[in-house]
Amino acid sequence: MSDRKEHRQWATIIFLCLSWYIVSSSNNVIGKLVLSEFPFPTTVTMVQLLSITVYSGPFFNLWGVRKYADMSWRYYAKIIIPLALGKFLASVSSHISIWKVPVSYAHTVKATMPLFTVILSRIILKEKHTTLVYLSLVPIITGVGIATVTELSFDKIGLICALLSTMGFSLQNIFSKKVLKDTGVHHLRLLHILGRLALFMFLPVWFYMDFFSIIAHPTVITRDYKVLALLFTDGVLNWLQNIIAFSVLSLVTPLTYAVASASKRIFVIGVSLLILGNPVTWVNVFGMVLAILGVLGYNRAKYLSRHTDTKPPVLPFTNQQWNYSQLPSTDNFYGNGKAYTNGIKTTNLLLNNNTATTNKLLFV
Repeated sequence: MSDRKEHRQWATIIFLCLSWYIVSSSNNVIGKLVLSEFPFPTTVTMVQLLSITVYSGPFFNLWGVRKYADMSWRYYAKIIIPLALGKFLASVSSHISIWKVPVSYAHTVKATMPLFTVILSRIILKEKHTTLVYLSLVPIITGVGIATVTELSFDKIGLICALLSTMGFSLQNIFSKKVLKDTGVHHLRLLHILGRLALFMFLPVWFYMDFFSIIAHPTVITRDYKVLALLFTDGVLNWLQNIIAFSVLSLVTPLTYAVASASKRIFVIGVSLLILGNPVTWVNVFGMVLAILGVLGYNRAKYLSRHTDTKPPVLPFTNQQWNYSQLPSTDNFYGNGKAYTNGIKTTNLLLNNNTATTNKLLFV
């Protein structure tokens, strides 16, 4: 029975990972197609935030996701609002990068996220890392450098925006973990809170920047429903991608999730090269592969670092560390297959060569 349950769980994980890869790849390809014909990154971001806001509430209630945790207005203003600001800016930067450079190159640059995470966590949280973690950053930097130099469709604005979005998402990861620890809010509810807050905060900004340009765009004037359908699909897929990613995270260890995420990036790069057909060289592909392998090495180094730091001590022990329990009375021994309780209830006692044992360890 346990083997069948384990097999069912692994089948669920594999199915979710494949769904995650397909949805994420489709989201990136459709996003590129939308921005090629409808060059409004802020509008694409707002559509995605609208999707998170509209779909998350009913779906999470139906799914039984626990409600919001109580937060003070001071905490809300100090942490949550800056997080929403960062989410919006990181998303806009990401869409600008996909608009300006190929999807494959944008995702290669995003492989530098471990570099930003190490630097920012060192500055903000004063977190120290092992030498192995720092060494694992070398192939990431080298691979991204090779991919950048050999990128045939290189664009300076695209590179800068890809780096800014990567740094923004790194900051989000750091402070989101702090919010989850401080408040106990469910991670999906936090996604909903940030998406809704960012939507209402930047609705006036979007209206000022894009609205009048959009109504004068040929897509709107000629009523090109193909672009509108792609824009709608992009919003749904982005929301679904977040849901699946969090579902995978809830079922596997952090290391397994990190490896699955790096594998997803490889899948996205491969699909974008196949479908969108942007020109690449073998040296460019080598740089992409080296960067992704560096990410895998970084995840492994972080796992080893955490495992070493949390390893329990073996010796010496103090008296307070031993878990003592009272020796069982001889009245509680079994004899001739029956228990002599003398009015005392016996539990979890076993007869083994005339020795009684309990479910607590007395000595190790």
